[in-house]
Amino acid sequence: MNPTPSLFDLEGLTAYVTGGSGLIGRSVCNALSSCHAGVIALDIAADTAGDITDETTAPVGFMQFDAADVTNLDQRLAALEEAAGDADIWVNCAYPRTKDWAEHTQENLNPISWARNVDLQMNSYCLLASAMADRMAARGGGSIINLGSIYGLVAADFSVYEGTNMTLPPAYAAIKGAVVNHTRYLASYYGPKGVRVNVVCPGGVANGQPARFVENYNARTPMGRLAKPEEIGGPVAFLASPAASYVTGAVLTVDGGWTAI
Repeated sequence: MNPTPSLFDLEGLTAYVTGGSGLIGRSVCNALSSCHAGVIALDIAADTAGDITDETTAPVGFMQFDAADVTNLDQRLAALEEAAGDADIWVNCAYPRTKDWAEHTQENLNPISWARNVDLQMNSYCLLASAMADRMAARGGGSIINLGSIYGLVAADFSVYEGTNMTLPPAYAAIKGAVVNHTRYLASYYGPKGVRVNVVCPGGVANGQPARFVENYNARTPMGRLAKPEEIGGPVAFLASPAASYVTGAVLTVDGGWTAI
């Protein structure tokens, strides 16, 4: 008799992760690969492939792919799948943005840059998810996970930026809010076709931020700290797994309790 398979086992499934060489992307790739999925990290720069393999405990493939380029999406996705296998799992984890992104403040809105960042981030997530959902539906199912943010659910707490030169670009809130609700739209539309679509909304993730910001953030959060990058991958793997087979349209916050208070 064969043993009962683990509810979290992704053996035999193929997963693609956009932005796979980024801070959170590497965590997602590692978590999915640790659950035995065949993982292909997608990133715009080919020289980032080593960033992934250096931090993963199981093999991860790499393919060069510009997630912000929404031209000829179906043909480009078909080429990916022809080369590396049909996607059972697709994770939108890229974070494309303009060079002046950090300069955006409510007092310094640049309409042209705003529109460009909406195009790079929001449109790419929504259009990629839509195109992949169509492909998955034609095969009978699949799982799509978007990376959102707590700031797509609640307003920014600007007190955490006091004493630093950091802030939250206003376009970020608009983009992440749209990603969350478009996830719900796709879940409703593709649910009857066997495609599950969910969104993970992390809080702040430790990435060498200034000490004052870390102190402010820790004081604001029930768990008293920023997330570790590796703490984001596990929730994504859960949503991709059979353990979440009846979960779609869900918003999974991974925020140390930030949105609970």
